[in-house]
Amino acid sequence: MFFPIGDDQVRGGHRPHFSYGLIALNVLVFAYQYSLGMEAGQEFVYMWGTIPERIQSGSGYATLITSMFLHGGWLHLLGNMLYLWIFSDNIEATIGSPKFIVFYLLGGLAAGLCHIYFNSGSPIPAVGASGALSAVMGAYIVLFPRSNVRGYFFFFRITVPAFLFLGFWFYQQSSAGFASLQDSAGTGIAWWAHIGGFVFGVLAGFYFRATHYIPRHSDGYASGDDITF
Repeated sequence: MFFPIGDDQVRGGHRPHFSYGLIALNVLVFAYQYSLGMEAGQEFVYMWGTIPERIQSGSGYATLITSMFLHGGWLHLLGNMLYLWIFSDNIEATIGSPKFIVFYLLGGLAAGLCHIYFNSGSPIPAVGASGALSAVMGAYIVLFPRSNVRGYFFFFRITVPAFLFLGFWFYQQSSAGFASLQDSAGTGIAWWAHIGGFVFGVLAGFYFRATHYIPRHSDGYASGDDITF
């Protein structure tokens, strides 16, 4: 099993303050959620998580945003924050902080709507940053396909090309997503939020690649036309 810890893409342009701020905000919200205790914490999730049935009934639209900052447990939080730490800073540094936060929220919104479409009528709340994070990863694979993801394979430190790591990740999500359509019991994972967010991120990535100078991991800046996918 490969455990990622970082990438070799050198940041350029704007400083990624919003990326780090999002990590801090997610941790603070979860700390508050955890402090409520089990019963009140569950009520908090049901109040602010995205419930397809509620959205389709015409209420709770704000939860499409608030659900991005809630998590189901420490492992859920830490996993999402690790991936946000690895991939978001370079996106923000490339397109600038204002555009990044809009992109992040729209990515999470697209992910939530995709989840609702494929889980119509579900009374179960969906929470987590993974939908918006999937959008970040989708943009990353377009903007920095030749970057390398650093990590550990058991006890061995290795690097994996970003397009392979993220491409395999999306294959896993897609396979599980289509399998979930045949499984009424479900797995408790919002596969289609991941898929929808990633596709949104890829489309946004092509737009960013056409309109921004993209920093190479090897030699500073190069035109987006120099990046191949």
